[in-house]
Amino acid sequence: MTKYIKKRGKNKEFSLVGDVLKKYKIDDKDKYVSREFQKYGYELAKELGDLKGTSLYIKLAKETPRGLLESAKNFVKDAANVKSKPRLFMWKLQQLKKESKAKKQK
Repeated sequence: MTKYIKKRGKNKEFSLVGDVLKKYKIDDKDKYVSREFQKYGYELAKELGDLKGTSLYIKLAKETPRGLLESAKNFVKDAANVKSKPRLFMWKLQQLKKESKAKKQK
């Protein structure tokens, strides 16, 4: 349903709001994610195959420097025959944090 309004010799066409919104693709995949670190934590949990621990990875993404998380994630991705990816990730992250702390104290 459209309406025509004649204004200064020009025909203007108005569309329904629903018709206009149909032109845009709205992705509901991330509708509960409001911050970048939440998205990163969820993606990290997905890569490690630990969706049950998503809240832990979101907390880590919020509080831990991104470089440490990336290093630990890449270590896990490069490792072969891993029994538990989440466990290996947490171990490596702990090691990287200790190294970082030791460098800061020097």
